[in-house]
Amino acid sequence: MKLLMAGVLLWSLYWFAAGWGLRSGISGWFSEQQRQGWQAEYSTLSSGGYPSTHTIRITQPTLADPGTGTAWRADWLEIESPAIWPGRQTLRFAPSPQRLSYFDKTMVIVAKDLQAQLLMAPGLALELEEMELTSTVWEIKDGDRTAMGADSLHLTMTQSDSPERYQLLGTATGFAPGAKLRELLAATDALPDSFDTLALDMEVTFDTAWDRAALELHRPQPRQISLRLADAHWGELRLKATGDLDINEAGLANGKISLKVENWRKMLVMAEDAGVLPASARDGIERVMGLFAGLGGNPHDLDTQLNFRNGHIALGPIPLGPAPRFILR
Repeated sequence: MKLLMAGVLLWSLYWFAAGWGLRSGISGWFSEQQRQGWQAEYSTLSSGGYPSTHTIRITQPTLADPGTGTAWRADWLEIESPAIWPGRQTLRFAPSPQRLSYFDKTMVIVAKDLQAQLLMAPGLALELEEMELTSTVWEIKDGDRTAMGADSLHLTMTQSDSPERYQLLGTATGFAPGAKLRELLAATDALPDSFDTLALDMEVTFDTAWDRAALELHRPQPRQISLRLADAHWGELRLKATGDLDINEAGLANGKISLKVENWRKMLVMAEDAGVLPASARDGIERVMGLFAGLGGNPHDLDTQLNFRNGHIALGPIPLGPAPRFILR
């Protein structure tokens, strides 16, 4: 009995000391970000979870990085970790609206059961080994209008044999574009409200591993992308993509992405209606793409590729203009 009581006392002392250390570490981190010019604030910091876990709730957290123009605030954020090992953490987000801003543009995120599970390697750098982000019903609002939403979200990011390389998997069931996005895509009423499938499987090599410096100093930048499969199925339309890209320090890619497009003629009509494809170019593009589709044996499906080279992008032999830059802000 005395040994048991001594064990309980020692564990209690360890738990309270570790909890104090975690609270002090979080408070110190906010202070350090303020010293570096961030807006980093919170209202209260409380803890619980004795005896098996440490659960810390941060109320009214606000973070704003003037260097990138990004800011986030929420009603609360809860961080839970096993008392024996703080490197495995679960972040739970408030179901009330969260605000994510980029300069003067603010989006409102409302998500039910949104949480992130993080597994970090031992050490002060807190290198990320695995992350899993899940949510049930969620939506993103732009002002009073819903920009997009879905019935669920599941994202994973897993470190591979190389510290800088991560596998990314993602699915969103019941993904529904909002009215503005449907208008941008020139989606007709014949298309359903939500996607049948929206999934992603790729491997990305960054210039550095993801660790605490990714939030405090600079974001790791992609240098190689191996797209195993991107699959978007929306009513009669379906797009599948695979391929590999090499990305330089300026964020410009070289490589190709193979595309399989079902009902591609309807996509051309949508692109023209959205203003992405000039009406004067549509007939010529349709004839060329029709030749490629015919070679595949099914005139309704198209096998082609996006070519990235020297800062430009082309759909097969058809130039599309400047390529987007792959830069994480």
